[in-house]
Amino acid sequence: ETEDAARRAIADLVGADPRGVVLGPGSAVLLRRLANAVSETWMLGDEIVVSRLDDVANVAPWLRNASRKGVGVRWAEIDIETCELPEWQFDELLTGAVRVVALTAASRHVGTRLDVARIAERTRENGALLVVDLTAAAPFGPQDLTALGADVVVLDAAAWGGPQLGALVFRAPALLDRLGSYALEPAPRGPHRLELGPHSFPQLAGLVASVEHLAGLDDAATGTRRERLLTSMAQVQAYQAELLATLLVELSIGTRAVVLGDPARRVPMLSLTHPSVKAPDVVEHLADRGVCAMADPGDQGVLAHLGTAEIGGVVRVGLAHYTSAGEVEVLVSALAELR
Repeated sequence: ETEDAARRAIADLVGADPRGVVLGPGSAVLLRRLANAVSETWMLGDEIVVSRLDDVANVAPWLRNASRKGVGVRWAEIDIETCELPEWQFDELLTGAVRVVALTAASRHVGTRLDVARIAERTRENGALLVVDLTAAAPFGPQDLTALGADVVVLDAAAWGGPQLGALVFRAPALLDRLGSYALEPAPRGPHRLELGPHSFPQLAGLVASVEHLAGLDDAATGTRRERLLTSMAQVQAYQAELLATLLVELSIGTRAVVLGDPARRVPMLSLTHPSVKAPDVVEHLADRGVCAMADPGDQGVLAHLGTAEIGGVVRVGLAHYTSAGEVEVLVSALAELR
């Protein structure tokens, strides 16, 4: 019963069928299982598409299996000025040999938000499987798997303050029965094919509670849990958009901090650099002012591609639904002190 409740909670979060929800210890583990299962039918001459914008969790398992099966790899490149992933390149990337396209809906490092639906149209025409990492996008707005157009999405509950659990969500649950099984049972069906061993039921209960919390962020939200999630997360998105706009303006006029990426289309997660202060020192200064930030060495993923390791890494900050305008001002004031 707790397991079914967790599947329903994730399904409500993204507007999916609970029969297509695979539960597991985290998004990285689940993506590895998915890549292993999907790659069983790959042959010489096949190709996959991965992107420079993605977290390593949605790149490494695909590359590993491509190497194992002798499959070609095509890279979707980013614009290093805007940190966007230009959509026009998919016209060339999506050949008839492409079997999988792995993308992120939003970058947790630079905040870039993709128009996945437009890329999904091209992918669908090509007959490739579109796998989208929804982890960094899910906490910041309403999600709709059908509108997104992805075949499979992955989420990590820790991203919105939930337990250390992940989920794969299949738009068409029947696809699960066409994949190889990793279960211990002799003849598993549906989501159980990619689940290994029993789940932690306290964590499953925590997952349900965390989704209920998101559904209740707007006191005026009514209806089913799915309807309340859409209302509440739309309010979260609007609130954070206003805070983010203020933050970006104040950073540009009142500090020497440089924000990586284009401010026009992003989730409220920022990577900052400072021309005269190294990232760890900036983070220490912010901590002294009561601001929580993280120093990233910039040696992996999109940050490595941007060359941020050569300038001492970046400072990563983000907004949450409980962030206040006053806290944004404290952040800006603290950064303004650094000359």
